[in-house]
Parts: sequence; structure tokens; C-alpha cells
Amino acid sequence: MLLSLNILVYIAPMYIDIVPNRNSPPAVLLREARREGRRTVKRTLANLSALPAPALAALRAALRGEPLVEATDHFAVERSLPCGHVRAIQGVMAQLQMAGLIASKPCAERDRVLAMIAQRVLKPGSKLETAARFSDTTLAADFAVEAADEDDLYAAMDWLLERQPFIEKKLAARHLAAGGKVFYDLSSSSYHGSHCPLAARGHNRDGLKLPAINYGLLTDDGGRPISISVYPGNTADPKTVPDQIAALRSRFGVGRFVLVGDRGMLTSAQIDPLRELDQCGWISCLRSTDVRKLIEARGQTDAPLFDRKNIAELSHPDFPGERLIACFNPVLAMDRDHVRNELLAATEALLEKVARQVARRTGTPLDAAQIGQKVGRCLNRHKVAKHFSVQIAAGHLGWARKADSIAREKALDGIYVIRTPEPVDALSAADAVRAYKRLGDVEKAFRTFKGLDLRVRPIHHRLETRVRAHLFLCMLAYYVEWHMRAALAPLLYVDEELAQTRAQRDPVARAHPSFSAQTKKAVKQSHGGFALRSFHGLLGSLATLCANTCRIGTGRNATRFLRPTEANAYQQEIFRLLAVRLP
Repeated sequence: MLLSLNILVYIAPMYIDIVPNRNSPPAVLLREARREGRRTVKRTLANLSALPAPALAALRAALRGEPLVEATDHFAVERSLPCGHVRAIQGVMAQLQMAGLIASKPCAERDRVLAMIAQRVLKPGSKLETAARFSDTTLAADFAVEAADEDDLYAAMDWLLERQPFIEKKLAARHLAAGGKVFYDLSSSSYHGSHCPLAARGHNRDGLKLPAINYGLLTDDGGRPISISVYPGNTADPKTVPDQIAALRSRFGVGRFVLVGDRGMLTSAQIDPLRELDQCGWISCLRSTDVRKLIEARGQTDAPLFDRKNIAELSHPDFPGERLIACFNPVLAMDRDHVRNELLAATEALLEKVARQVARRTGTPLDAAQIGQKVGRCLNRHKVAKHFSVQIAAGHLGWARKADSIAREKALDGIYVIRTPEPVDALSAADAVRAYKRLGDVEKAFRTFKGLDLRVRPIHHRLETRVRAHLFLCMLAYYVEWHMRAALAPLLYVDEELAQTRAQRDPVARAHPSFSAQTKKAVKQSHGGFALRSFHGLLGSLATLCANTCRIGTGRNATRFLRPTEANAYQQEIFRLLAVRLP
């Protein structure tokens, strides 16, 4: 509402006068005033209407005689905590209903477990380091764990382990449908310590000469983790299969299912009991000895095994009620032949070195036993002893390649055989091969577990229960990360059309990325023009969004307020893909 009279802001030799101007903005004038008798005479010195409000405020203060100071002297950012990546993970966890998955009722233990899951996705570390890192971001406040220390986290892990059967049952109800495929594989991680009863020397998949702890992961058809089981490091792969069958049938209550496992997991000894179970199918692969038996049996007929196609179905009395799907990959055949020739040549070079040593020992010749030890080490170095015949005598070493053995193995190059009892009307030959190859998704999960993402290793926990809780916590973190990666695929170096191309392409031939994936990698940009980055690169970008505590003034008159960092277009796109509100 405009006043009908002039507004005198400050009466002094010079002052700022705001004059209403009917339907136009008021005029802001710099004037001086003097007394002439009883009258006040005003004189306009300048029209300040074009000045911005901050400049007018500064001029008004100067005319009042107030000292002017820099804005930075009265304004400060007291604290900045990274919050963007935390809020993104928290938003996805809310979409996945992780709180209800962990426990139906709120409690301090649930808050700490959720915080540990989020922190492991952000930046994994020991429980001592995890508790310290909570306060490095807004995670401590967002998950209400400001006062939590490492002892609280250990207690929360013990609480979580007791709830593991219930949580896995909820996950199975979410993602396992009757008649669907279930994927299972086993891996191991080295143990750095000496007191954990689960640590044992066996097949260490890290390639280290250390005790290991085995863990088996069960996933759905899409690669989402459902359940994780922990075993001593010397447990053979096949011995873990009955536990998974029992979990699927009893704990999870899945009706009919098809278990997919590799040939080292679903051996004939494990498949025989599966034949006796109702509503239980499987997809696996034959060992090389069984493949040779099939191929050599086919050699008795003139009919070619692969006629125009690289896939063929067989049957054999040793595998009653099973479909045997033979596949031939010429690229794989060439690769195996090349590797075998390299190993043979490398072994012959080692034997040549031993032969020169034998030839030099003319004064005291090496006896047969001494030569045999050296030759044994050479042949075992590259695992090709079966392809050499060796003649050893005192002071003499000779060898030759076994052409028939090499030819026999070469005949199997590029050939593998999928086995399954599933009928043709329920599972085509091509889909059976595709399903077996989907085991790579479980291996991808293991790589995420062991890599820089979740860092399941090295394992330092001494108590068996803590090891089990640690691995279960890593599985839950991978569950969250799996869904985040799926949503952020347009901004990652991944093939967004992979699921579609898998269902359409030749399951045996070498896989090629889609045209869109090739284009993404060539230009290093998404279809929307945003830069492609790794998953943790995206989280790092979000970490630049901070919750800033700002202060105006000093002392008692100071005013504090929170001001978040404004998100740029790239960060807004990340939150849009995650369907999470900006902080």
C-alpha cells in the first residue's frame, strides 16, 4: 500500500528520501535539508532509484554515521558436513524398506545396523573406523547414531545375527517366486589372525597361502542377494549344497525352484539326492571327464555333433532323465589351444634348463632320483605333465610330447555340456545355457564383496558369530548397492540393454555389447550428455553437497541457520534417477 505523504527516513544534512510515484515504483532520492526560519527546505542531490537494495542499505548506514565492515567479518560458515551421498543412500534404503526388513519396531540396534549398512556402501572400514567416520558426514545425525561407539556396533552385530533367518526369509518372500531360478556359488576370503574357529586351510580363492573362511551366496534370477552362509575354509563346495536346499524348502518356503550351480558345486554325488526331491530342478555343467566320455561315444557314429549350429542336445545312459546340451564356442577353442601351446613351450624351456644342468655334471653325474625331482617340479609348474613322456637315467634326460594326449584334449576345446532335468516346454536349450551363464552375476557379487566397494576382506574378527554377522552385513550393503547401480545405470559404464540382449543373442557365441553401450563408452557420456563415472565416482560427486551451518554476527547477537549446498545439474540427475528428493 502506497502512502500519500513523503517518507522521511533520516533527517540530517543528507538523507535518503523515498517518494511515492502513483502507479510506478517509488523514487529513491538523495537529499539535503536545511532550516530557513520555520521552514525545512529540501534539495535533491541525486536519484538513487537504480541502485540495488544492498547498496542503498550501505549508503543509508554511512549517512547515519555507522561504521561499514566487510560482509565476511559478520558472516561465517561454521561447519560443512557432506550430506549428498548420505541422503541418496538413505533415500534408496527407505524405498527398499530396509528398516522394516531389519526389524518391525524401532530400536537403537536397528538404527546402528542401518548406519553400518550405509557407511559400508559409502566407505567401508573396521568397526572402530566406522564409528569414527559416522561424524565425518551427516550420517550420524541422519541415522540417529551420534553417541554410538565401536562397542555399540559390536552389540548391534550380535543382535543382527540373531535376526538373520527372519531377514533372509523376508528377502526370499520379496524376490523368489515359485518355479523361478535360484543361483548359488561359493567363495572364500583370507583370514588374518589365529583364533577364529572358521579359519582353516583349504582352497583359498584369494590365491594366498593363508587360512580362509568360505561363504556361499544365494541370489535370485536378477542377481539380488537373498541369503549368505558361512563355512570353515576347508569345506568342499559340494558339501554346502544340502544347506541351500534345506533353506529354500524349509526356511523360505519356496515351492518349486531350479537351483543353478557350477560343475564343482552340483556334482553327481549332490545331484543324485536332488532327483529324489519333488519340485526341485537344477542346471549345472558336466566335468571334462564326463564331456570326453560323451564326445568319444559320439565318435562311434558318422552323424556330426554340431551341424550348422553351435548347440546340440544329447542323451547318455549314465545321466538318466537329464537333457545334455552340448555347446561349442570356436573363440574359446582357439584361446584354449593357444594357452596350451604356451604352457607346453614354457615347460619345455624348463626341461631344457634341467637338461643343460645334467649335461654339465660330467665329473659327478646326477643320478635318476635327483633328475626326477627336478623334472617333477618342471612338469608340475604349469600342470601339463600328462602331455609329456620322460626318459630319465643317471646323467641322462630325454622327453617328448604325447601327440595323442594333446590331440585328445584338443578335441574338447571350446566344448562344454549343460545338464538339466527341466523339460523342453519349460526350458529351451538356449535358455538353459543362458541360465548357467548367469552364474557370472554371483561372481560379480563376490568381486564387489572383495573389492574396494564393500571390502569384505581382510577378516580380522576372532569370534565366529562376529564373522558371520560381518558377512551378513556386507550382503545387506550389497543389496542396497545392487539397487542403486541398477537405477544409476544410465550414468555408469554399463550396458543398459544387457537384459534384453541376453534374452535374444546367441547364448554360446561370444557376447558383444549393444550399440548404445559402445556409443556410451566411446563418447564417455550418457544419452543426456552427462559424464559417465564409476559408482563410487558418483557418490564422490554427491559428497560435495554439504549441510552448512552459517553464522551472521558475533557474540550474543550472532544468528545461526542451516543452508545446504545447491545441487548442480549432474547431481540433480543422480537424485532423479534414484527417485530421491534433493537434500
